[in-house]
Amino acid sequence: MDLLFLGTCAGVPTKTRNVSATAVIEASGSHWYLIDCGEGTQHQLLHTPLSIRDLRGIFITHVHGDHCFGLPGLLASAGMSGRTEPLDLILPSALHDWLRLSLAASDTYLPFELRLLAVESLVDWRSETVRVNTVQLSHRVPSVGFVFTELNPEPRLDVQRLDAEGIPRGPLWGDLAKGLAVEHAGRVLRGQDYLRASRPPRKLIVCGDNDNPELLAEVARDADVLVHEATFTEAVIERTGATFGHSTAAAVARFAEMAGVRNLVLTHFSARYQANPQRSPCIDDVREEAQAHYSGNLTLARDLQRYHIGRDGCLVAV
Repeated sequence: MDLLFLGTCAGVPTKTRNVSATAVIEASGSHWYLIDCGEGTQHQLLHTPLSIRDLRGIFITHVHGDHCFGLPGLLASAGMSGRTEPLDLILPSALHDWLRLSLAASDTYLPFELRLLAVESLVDWRSETVRVNTVQLSHRVPSVGFVFTELNPEPRLDVQRLDAEGIPRGPLWGDLAKGLAVEHAGRVLRGQDYLRASRPPRKLIVCGDNDNPELLAEVARDADVLVHEATFTEAVIERTGATFGHSTAAAVARFAEMAGVRNLVLTHFSARYQANPQRSPCIDDVREEAQAHYSGNLTLARDLQRYHIGRDGCLVAV
């Protein structure tokens, strides 16, 4: 699985960072999932190899505009690009009527079925290759994190089961390896029943806005990657006196260290943090604060940068 960040800024965009949007890409490298869709997300996609026609689902963490204002335009472009496959859109129920009205008022026709699902009632969403669950977070409005877990990664034939059941080698095995159903000795064999994962499934968490990282304690325990906002540093909070429902780099880093998170990715940085180290505050302040509390593999997400979870479980830029 890969991560590709389409927007890493909080609230408003800057010249170098767009507002929130993150792509989770399947191990196959083609199909992908979008978490949040801030304004301008479709423009960011033009700078990536991702195609809207390969998009399998959209997941919105909460109602704030920097996480959802890009939806109408993205969907309209999906229709104009020739997409015909149905698309699941999991988002807060409060946004359903807003999105329908946006499309209707602009006379936008979608040549594909748009299935609106309420994130509040999401229990277990699945595609052929991933399962998605939610974890409740703490923000000024209801907010969630999405937990992506691979299903049966890199499946291979269960040779021991095939031999034990006396299924002869040959074309039957070939069809089962493709996931097809075959008939043998008067019964139907389903390919999926004879495939098993060849490696442990990878699991990653992409969070919405959250001022209480400890809420992730249970789901983060066995996660390969945690993507979490670090909107501010403690120095800024001390100066302003308010968190506005967000986390500091130090708070997230302390939690990640305690929970044993192997790969921590920070994102959703306040626009005040500049790339130029000669200006203050600087994005290096966020990194230094997190490194003071976290000894694992730390990444500060960058717009349009792709990251890969290797077989060794380490997250690396590609």
